[in-house]
Amino acid sequence: MKISTKGRYGLTIMMDLAARYGKGPVPLKSVAERHALSEHYLEQLIAPLRNAGLVRSVRGAYGGYKLAKAPEEISAGDIIRVLEGPISPVEFNEEEDPARRDLWKRIRDAIAKELDTTTLASLINFTHDGHNDNYMFYI
Repeated sequence: MKISTKGRYGLTIMMDLAARYGKGPVPLKSVAERHALSEHYLEQLIAPLRNAGLVRSVRGAYGGYKLAKAPEEISAGDIIRVLEGPISPVEFNEEEDPARRDLWKRIRDAIAKELDTTTLASLINFTHDGHNDNYMFYI
């Protein structure tokens, strides 16, 4: 399974909003600038995230987007499924060989487990060897 730019940039948006959770709405333009991404492309990604109930939009001069739930309550799997669709390395239902079908199911389940147990909170607070490697998401 390969995650496209939709999934990767969607995760970037959500991590950015998670890092600013509780501090008011975040303009999409500022997210785009912080990560050197196209604001137009991010606008296309935020709509399905909003429709899925993962983000809320706030209108007005000080408007923008904010998470609809706490960062601990949103998983990477929630985001990837909205933007990429079902998590599966292949269409294993069409696989005739039972051993290969079982392999594809186990791979799917392992990927889904990792995505579903990884929250936005854990992503923005990621540390490796005691050092914060994800400095872009800290204010």
